[in-house]
Amino acid sequence: MTTAPAQLQLRGIYTAYDKADVLTDVSLRVEARTITCILGSNGSGKSTLIRSILGLTRPRSGTIHLGDLDITRLPTHLINKAGVACIPEGRKVFPKLTVEENLRIGAYRERDNATILQRLERVYEIFPRLRERIRQLGGTMSGGEQAMLSIGRGLMSAPKLLLIDEPSLGLSPIFVQETFNVIRRINDSGVTVLLVEQNVHQTLSIAHHGYVLMQGRVVASGTTEYLRHNEEVKKAYFG
Repeated sequence: MTTAPAQLQLRGIYTAYDKADVLTDVSLRVEARTITCILGSNGSGKSTLIRSILGLTRPRSGTIHLGDLDITRLPTHLINKAGVACIPEGRKVFPKLTVEENLRIGAYRERDNATILQRLERVYEIFPRLRERIRQLGGTMSGGEQAMLSIGRGLMSAPKLLLIDEPSLGLSPIFVQETFNVIRRINDSGVTVLLVEQNVHQTLSIAHHGYVLMQGRVVASGTTEYLRHNEEVKKAYFG
């Protein structure tokens, strides 16, 4: 049994649209300073799980804790204030704002300019390409560059938990590899990551622990080494 502190813990989550449950008795634990992955095909409930954590779709029962704080019923802006940042599927940068303007939006709660500049410098160290394109409009960047910008914007809030939704979606293989390398580096710097992905092999190469969702239920969980070698999971998800 693990004794590491949980950065995020879900217990018995049921989330429904109208009267139809999408998540059924979902429990999971994200330990501090680790990468935990959520695997599952389209329709498995991954998007609803993200919405439940962010307070966008309230669970009808169960609890969600960030550290010692119960965030189950908190509005989304207070969940963000508590330390949860999300990198959305499809990147969704502000196309008519420059790279720096996009990044500064990620630190909109921070009033100290010196702190903002320190965070900008950290992002530019992780993504030198963004420093080179500081005045470029977000909408004119390549998909891979927009992925960097989206992740960098999430880091600007100095999150306790970074929730990353389908970062490989629509990227070329070289940018997929680069993006996953960056996620590993971010985690190595001390940021806890919850990674929601369909790219099984890349995800298991960087994550520490994982959960597999099927039709709104957790059907398997364990270390990524366990998931990689579990025959039932391999047959269903990994080929």
